[in-house]
Formats: sequence, structure tokens, C-alpha cells
Amino acid sequence: MQLVAFATNPSPETRFFIENSVSSNSRRAYESDLREFQRGGGIIPASPETLAEYLACNAARLSVATLVRRLASISKAHQVRGVVNPVQSPLVRATLRGIKRAYGCAQNQAKPLLRDELIQVLDATGRRAKDLRDRALLLVGWAGPLRRSELVNLDSDHVEHVRQGIILHIQNSKTDQEARGQKVGIPFARGRWCPVAALEAWLAISGISEGPIFRPVDRHGRVHDCRLSGEAVGEVIRERINAAGLDQCGYSGHSLRAGLATSASQMGVPTFKIRAQTRHASEAMLNRYIRDGSLFHENAAGAVL
Repeated sequence: MQLVAFATNPSPETRFFIENSVSSNSRRAYESDLREFQRGGGIIPASPETLAEYLACNAARLSVATLVRRLASISKAHQVRGVVNPVQSPLVRATLRGIKRAYGCAQNQAKPLLRDELIQVLDATGRRAKDLRDRALLLVGWAGPLRRSELVNLDSDHVEHVRQGIILHIQNSKTDQEARGQKVGIPFARGRWCPVAALEAWLAISGISEGPIFRPVDRHGRVHDCRLSGEAVGEVIRERINAAGLDQCGYSGHSLRAGLATSASQMGVPTFKIRAQTRHASEAMLNRYIRDGSLFHENAAGAVL
């Protein structure tokens, strides 16, 4: 089932812009959810009764987060078709509230790669081309702190060298769907592991002067021309964590971003400064990291025990 199905026959230009109203990643996610909805007997347009029954039948099988995402996809499909949206009906909303109360809605979060753990991971790397690439990827992704898609979509001309370090020009991101562009400053580090120096070392040994910065490296040390995938970022993180003798369970491609936010919170960096670097769309999303990072900072129990 496609996200966009037109009741009329628009011009190719109109079709192009409608289909590009969401990012390619979002469109793939929407269409995957709609296919699953269709396999369960769902159709678009759907009635509130049908949708509420779909939620109830899948409540024990799927997580609340997955059901919420499915509803977002189904809602989007109705919106682009210009038909009545059952997701907004009181019946569907009440059903979802009941599922949340019955099953809870806590989400599994990526384990943050904290500063000390990052240093331990970096200390375990070697001198091969792949080591230099992975060091640059870990440090730039952590200091950015970049999403997987932002990290792998970096091209050499997206990096601006300035006196204080580098400025990354992010062309588009999850919080910049209209591709206005965002800038991220990464300063020279005072410690022994500097993201700017690591990036320069990788570009020097790889000979990359244009195109994608982060590329696959084979076992012979050959650097390929294609772009590293988003999934590969998580694989690199887990591989390097394991090589450093740490338990890789719970770590993912999001651990770099979570690690910077949590580490900064633990070190007392103001929330507004952290959000300026992470570029979170809301305080609520950032506060999940801030809260976890400051659980023991000026802890009330610690003050009285």
C-alpha cells in the first residue's frame, strides 16, 4: 500500500511535490506500516470501528510505541487522500488510552555512550584505515551530536574549517524537513581525543576530497566510493564497544547522540546549551536524557543520608 494514492490524476509536477512532502526515510516507514495494516485486513479509508478493533487485536502483540507509529502512518494516509481521518475519532483515542494504561508506554531507549566509555573505546582502536575512519565517525557523531542519517550523509564540502574547530553544514535532518539547513559547531578538544583532528586524519589517509566522508573500508584497507549506511553506524559502535571489552547490549546508532546529551548533563551544562547542540525539536525529548543524566546531581537522598 502506497502512502499517496490520488483520487484525481495530478500533473507530474504536483505528484512530485506531494510525494516529497515527507523525507524518504519517513515515507518508507509510513509505507511499511501501511502494508502491515493491510495484511491485517485494513483498508484506506478506514472506519473508526475498524481501526479501534485493529488496535485491540494487536495490543498484546505489538508495543505501544509501534501502535502509535502505525496510527501516525494511517493518519497521514488519510490526510493526503483528503478523506475523514478515523485516528482523530474519540473511539480510537479512547482505545489507545486504554492500551497505554493496560500495557504501559515506556519506550526502550538507546544506552548512552558516556564520555569515559567513549575514551575507553577510542583507546582500544588501532592504526589501520578502518580504525581511523571509526575514530572519526565516533568522535564527530558524539560531539555533533549527529543522528545516523546526518552522519552518513556528510560530504566533504559540508565541513567548514574555522579558527575554533569545524562547522558542519547539515543539509537536512529529522527536525529540518524543509531542508533549510543547520549548522553544528565542533570545537578542538582539550583532551587527547579530538574530533577535528580525527576527521582530518581520516580524510588524509583515505584521500577523500569530495563526496561522502564516511565510506565502507574492506578488510584489505581499500576505501570504497559509496556512502556508509545508517545501519552500519550501529554496527561500528557495537563492534568498537565489544573490542574495548565492554558489554555491547543496549547500544545502537543513537548511543552517540544520547551519550553527549547525558554526559553534558552530568557535567552541569545548562539545558539550553545542550539543546542548542543536539537540536532537539522540544524540551520534552531532550529531558529524557537530562533527567537520566542528573539523577544523582544534588540528589535529595544523598544530601540527608
